[in-house]
Amino acid sequence: MADCGCEFEAKDQAQQKALYWLLAINGVMFLAEFAIGLLGGSTALIADSLDNFADAAVYSAGLYAVGRAAQHKARAASIGGVVQILLALFAVGEVVRRTLMGSNPEPSYMVLMGVAALVANTACLLIIARHRQGDVHMRASWIFSANDVIANVGVIIGGALVYYFDTRYPDLIIGLVVGFIVLRGGVRILKDARQTRDELQASSPSEAL
Repeated sequence: MADCGCEFEAKDQAQQKALYWLLAINGVMFLAEFAIGLLGGSTALIADSLDNFADAAVYSAGLYAVGRAAQHKARAASIGGVVQILLALFAVGEVVRRTLMGSNPEPSYMVLMGVAALVANTACLLIIARHRQGDVHMRASWIFSANDVIANVGVIIGGALVYYFDTRYPDLIIGLVVGFIVLRGGVRILKDARQTRDELQASSPSEAL
């Protein structure tokens, strides 16, 4: 039966399963990276952990949007974008604070935690890959996962540079870069969600309300 809705139900179930996995992985990585970041005095790890927290919040919003109308999916993506931007600004502020107050990052913590986070976020990227051209909230999830992988590589490089040059500045620079990566991702998601809402309004003004 072509109109039984089975195809849409299967699609929704696949999205829910992917988002549950992403939520669980990012929740665990947020707790681990934030704790190790504080213990190791690493701004880059703290910024990366906040990125994971933002992602977990967005995946929660994405779960709400699964199976709902397109405008709800766009709204969920918008919420995710705003959360990303706010936490990115917090991460940048933490870099500024530690630049002024001083810091002493532990490079071994940065590298080991960065590798663990890279493995976890690569798994997230593989999980969400099949949905990257789907609805707006799933496209947003793909952007988050791709940004996370880039940020993890940055943390690993930062830890190596801290060790090699025996200076805290690579940690601060990577923390700042991660903050701006998250900020850029948040802005991109908001633009995508706005475009989706505009398309909905153009096709049916009453539907977009």
